[in-house]
Amino acid sequence: MHPEKVYDWVLMKVKIEDKIAFIIAVVSEFAAAFSLNPQQAYRYLDRFKGIDFVDKFYNVEHTQSFDDVVQDLAIYCRKNGGSLA
Repeated sequence: MHPEKVYDWVLMKVKIEDKIAFIIAVVSEFAAAFSLNPQQAYRYLDRFKGIDFVDKFYNVEHTQSFDDVVQDLAIYCRKNGGSLA
């Protein structure tokens, strides 16, 4: 494999691992904010497209506080039929 391609692959892997770690942390923070266990929080966020939201807007959301991200998710999920406030 060409050295530039290896470097690109390594960077992509790091970014994916960072995104996964961030999503896990967000689910945990969301669970705590709404008195859910992590599994309940994940199911809620998945059902009402919150996981997709964090994945799509990771570049912006990971620069925000967890409180802000949880608020963003609560609003987004409510717009998609969720009921947690």
